[in-house]
Order: sequence, then C-alpha cells, then structure tokens
Amino acid sequence: QVQLVESGGGLVQAGGSLRLSCAASGLAFSNYAMGWFRQAPGKERERVAAVSWTGAYTSYADSVNGRFTISRLNAANTVYLQMNSLKPEDTAVYYCAARRTYDSDPRSRYDYWGRGTQVTVSS
Repeated sequence: QVQLVESGGGLVQAGGSLRLSCAASGLAFSNYAMGWFRQAPGKERERVAAVSWTGAYTSYADSVNGRFTISRLNAANTVYLQMNSLKPEDTAVYYCAARRTYDSDPRSRYDYWGRGTQVTVSS
C-alpha cells in the first residue's frame, strides 16, 4: 500500500531553518506530483508548496514564497521542504501528499497523505 512518511520536524528559534523529508513507497513516485501542507491548531489546512513530476514546476503559498523551497529526488522516492527564516506563525503540523498530476491551484485534491511532522518555531 502507499505510504508517505515525513521526518525532520522539531523545535527551532525564529529565523532558523529546518529541512523536512517525505519518503514515499508503494507508488510510482516519479509519476506523482507532490505537495507539502500544514495545519496549525484552530486553522484550516493550507498547501504551502507543490512540485511536478520532474521538479520542473513548483508553486508556493504567498506566506512562504521566498523562504521555503520544495524539491524532489525521484531516485530516492523523496520530496523535501527546505524552510528558512522561520517565523512563529510557521508553527504547524506539516504533511506531504501525492496526486497524479501537478496543479498550481492550492485547492486541488490529493490522493495520498502522510501522518505529519510537527514544526514549532519559538519567538
């Protein structure tokens, strides 16, 4: 079955950096677009970044554009989220997700989800 496993979350001070990883199994990874989402307590889930099959296309939420970078290594079935200049408002559970086609629309539906990793940014 499909599994997406996130790692790399933790506690960091404002201004710091973290790199999240998502290891995929049970699917033809290079044939799936990938996304990173986050959900903070009391808030709706939002997509922060997405990447196409080959990594040629990416999109970002306005709130993270210029600070976060999504990338993928298909040979390792892994997608990454490099997060720099972190702010307390970035605190959330971060999830990776997969869908067959890339869509820049942040409301697009994803088929498979990981269980998430907590990111906490202290001020």
